[in-house]
Amino acid sequence: MGKYIGTKLIEAAPAYRCIDTGKIFLKSNKSINSYGFDEGYKIKYPDGYESWSLKDVFEKAYMKVIPNSNLKSDISISQDMVNNFIKETHVDTVGDKTTVVRALLKNGFEIVEASACVDKNNYDENIGAEICINKIKDKIWFLLGFLLQTAKNGVK
Repeated sequence: MGKYIGTKLIEAAPAYRCIDTGKIFLKSNKSINSYGFDEGYKIKYPDGYESWSLKDVFEKAYMKVIPNSNLKSDISISQDMVNNFIKETHVDTVGDKTTVVRALLKNGFEIVEASACVDKNNYDENIGAEICINKIKDKIWFLLGFLLQTAKNGVK
């Protein structure tokens, strides 16, 4: 069998599934305690099909879309999504006037950017890091936008 990569835009809500009966209850149902229930998500696909996924499996495969409040559409990338996609950053000075920033993203991908000044007397690592992080965030906007477009429209 071949290997496949895929993305899709779905609706989901945190939910519990009864271990004995398989019945699904939305997490907002206050009469449910977690004993005897699996924690996960109720999923609704664009064609109306509904299913269930365990929490860990779901959260590994899907990222919550937090719409950009400045836009009309609820299918958009927000600054929070971009900021939260950066797991950690590492800042280094190379030579006497260049800053290099390596950002490790939530999915394990890394983006590296550099900035330099003309005169070493004007060098400030904090300013260089800010410039690099802004470049990295621009790339994340692009990559998440590509991912969201693919999830919305598919690959054909």
